[in-house]
Amino acid sequence: MSETSRIAFGGRRAVPPNNSNAAEDDLPTLELQGVVPRGVNLQEFLNVTSIHLFKERWDTNKVDHHTDKYENNKLIVRRGQSFYIQIDFNRPYDPRRDLFRVEYVIGRYPQENKGTYIPVPIVSELQSGKWGAKIVMREDRSVRLSVQSSPECIVGKFRMYVAVWTPYGIIRTSRNPETDTYILFNPWCEDDAVYLDNEKEREEYVLNDIGVIFYGEVNDIKTRSWSYGQFEDGILDTCLYVMDRAQMDLSGRGNPIKVSRVGSAMVNAKDDEGVLVGSWDNIYAYGVPPSAWTGSVDILLEYQSSENPVRYGQCWVFAGVFNTFLRCLGIPARIVTNYFSAHDNDANLQMDIFLEEDGNVNSKLTKDSVWNYHCWNEAWMTRPDLPVGFGGWQAVDSTPQENSDGMYRCGPASVQAIKHGHVCFQFDAPFVFAEVNSDLIYITAKKDGTHVVENVDATHIGKLIVTKQIGGDGMMDITDTYKFQEGQEEERLALETALMYGAKKPLNTEGVMKSRSKVDMDFEVENAVLGKDLKLTITFRNNSHNHYTITAYLSANITFYTGVSKAEFKKETFDVTLEPLSFKKEAVLIQAGEYMGQLLEQASLHFFVTARINETRDVLAKQKSTVLTIPKLIIKVRGTQVVGSDMIVTVEFTNPLKETLRNVWIHLDGPGITRPMRKMFREIRPNSTVQWEEVCRPWVSGPRKLIASMSSDSLRHVYGELDVQIQRRPSM
Repeated sequence: MSETSRIAFGGRRAVPPNNSNAAEDDLPTLELQGVVPRGVNLQEFLNVTSIHLFKERWDTNKVDHHTDKYENNKLIVRRGQSFYIQIDFNRPYDPRRDLFRVEYVIGRYPQENKGTYIPVPIVSELQSGKWGAKIVMREDRSVRLSVQSSPECIVGKFRMYVAVWTPYGIIRTSRNPETDTYILFNPWCEDDAVYLDNEKEREEYVLNDIGVIFYGEVNDIKTRSWSYGQFEDGILDTCLYVMDRAQMDLSGRGNPIKVSRVGSAMVNAKDDEGVLVGSWDNIYAYGVPPSAWTGSVDILLEYQSSENPVRYGQCWVFAGVFNTFLRCLGIPARIVTNYFSAHDNDANLQMDIFLEEDGNVNSKLTKDSVWNYHCWNEAWMTRPDLPVGFGGWQAVDSTPQENSDGMYRCGPASVQAIKHGHVCFQFDAPFVFAEVNSDLIYITAKKDGTHVVENVDATHIGKLIVTKQIGGDGMMDITDTYKFQEGQEEERLALETALMYGAKKPLNTEGVMKSRSKVDMDFEVENAVLGKDLKLTITFRNNSHNHYTITAYLSANITFYTGVSKAEFKKETFDVTLEPLSFKKEAVLIQAGEYMGQLLEQASLHFFVTARINETRDVLAKQKSTVLTIPKLIIKVRGTQVVGSDMIVTVEFTNPLKETLRNVWIHLDGPGITRPMRKMFREIRPNSTVQWEEVCRPWVSGPRKLIASMSSDSLRHVYGELDVQIQRRPSM
């Protein structure tokens, strides 16, 4: 042993860090005390001949523990709940003279005080909250045990042994991968930190393997299905591998606070070689565009097999993969979408938009951005580290936005604490509070270096926060779980509490506001279809008896959904004359040719209108986005929709654009019906249709979904889905 390796632990610990579930050292099959006398045959003592774990899908172990959906032939149980095993011996077991126990071991350096070596005592009665094994049946040479794990047990893959005591030492079964046992979090167990007391919620937030993600724009909400696939073959092992890659100490893997925090760091690859590389620049060379993914399975399996981060993700992809990770391990989880989400670089509760004196946006000074929407996750757990009342849903976000304790991660932050402004409680509550509560402040940067606050919009940010409804594909509004209604006394109090606890607000905008202008301005963008012209109508309303002239400025931009502008494709200045107590409408035509050439991922157009009243020098400012309607993929099915029978799935797409689409990839997914697959078409000419047929053989019955996506060099975010009812295989 080299000198360096001998002193690697720095003299502070006798055992190396135990941070890999996959690493293992076998326990000795014999632990003898001294020399065995001549003539004594250890085989004459009680010896184990075989172990039965009742691990088939239909066995009570998997059905009672709600793990029968996992495509995994090992035993999978949830902690804090009893399960059955049977041990066969070489002779009948005699409790008066025979002594044995079951042992569970995880990692390479097991220690009893760390929970990584668990000797399970044989007891007369199982005690709630404690490991124990009770003999429930003795028959001939077999003993059946009811084994109960602790509700605080480490979550992971354990190796199992049976140890028998003899006068000369311990005889132990040899390492057998067939008896490996996965232990997961248990939302059905009252003593588990992730206990959820509503069966419908458990079915949705733990057992549902297909979700709906909301995106688009607050006035034009779009949806897409996502295959979480937490029960698919290999996914459970990959989720454990993710924690191994994070070098997370095994002793912390029973704590959902620590597991979700590590997950939020590891799902992005920003600083730790995690699962997904983020890219928001519309260039996806050597990878898959974020919009092309249909679910998490491909991403996670590629990460484990390649041992390298997968390219590419954006917020809904990070959230989809993170949801799979949490649900797979047994932590109730859901994806939430926040419309008009503030990315507040310094968490000062202000989104500062700087204007030039002519009303144009000053992009050099404007550092904060407002995302059209942003997806993150919520995980359900108790928070014993916080005061009473802050358990329940916790916001966790794996999109790499800001650094937290030296890594790109966010949460878990108590949603209840965010609502009440208690941003002092860990983790990252000020950042989440700012995402849903910031004020939008329009400031004119004058040529002499002074800044004048022109307008404060306190209702734009966090306009709507939604998640998928329980038991259906509809939308559930959860805005009131994050914030009180605007203008309520409680809302003001929550803001004051947040400021008291350290959220910064450098500009005192109370009273800085100019007196309300006598002219109102608003504008509407008509619903627009990709490749078609659209109209924008600006309305000016004069509420005074004065005569006004107005100089207005329109800036139309192609934007990323993160609110960052890529290119201005149209700008227009026009003058308006307003008679007393009158209104006037100005219409601006946006032609398809003006925006089509530089369109991005999500076909998002952003319009910014500023107007200066020449007589009063007041500035009016409004901004709105619109998401173009994109054509859909059509999915059809023919043949019998029965488990084990072949059915034909057809994906069809017609190109509605006036240009040829090149390098077209179509992805198809359907948990329980087909593994994720994809097909390439070199080009699709204008108005032409392509079809792709695949034969699928479903293996899961009940309501299922087929999900398809299409991406090409010039058109992305094309989706299609089909609900399918798969029948059970008829019994012979």
